[in-house]
Amino acid sequence: MAIVDLKPKQGKVDIVVDIVAKETPREFNKFGKSGKVCNATVKDETGEMKLSLWNDDVDKVEVGDKVQITNGYVNEYQGELQLTSGRFGKLEVVGKSDSVASNPESNSKSEPKQKLKEPVPEDAGDDLSVDEEDLEEF
Repeated sequence: MAIVDLKPKQGKVDIVVDIVAKETPREFNKFGKSGKVCNATVKDETGEMKLSLWNDDVDKVEVGDKVQITNGYVNEYQGELQLTSGRFGKLEVVGKSDSVASNPESNSKSEPKQKLKEPVPEDAGDDLSVDEEDLEEF
């Protein structure tokens, strides 16, 4: 089965996809039970879509993993298809995606980029004094 073949409200989905992005997990509490949910972006050779990860599956996968979903289900949310292993399905990590296997650097987690300070112009002079009024702003 391939992503391009998936339709809304489709069940019994058996597919192998690569995890290409993963959002920050969110915690929830429903009917007195707590849990975690997280969206990931998955792709295969035919396209890409969202994958909803619930509870234990959130910690099971990382960007660069190849996962097999057995007996999954396709939802539609705000016009966008979303795949999930659902209550009766199974999600299993079966390896690393081909793009990560051929490029090991892409498997490392990227650190948030820091904004660099602008360089001080050479003609700025050496006067680095601070007025008391300037300090009141902090």
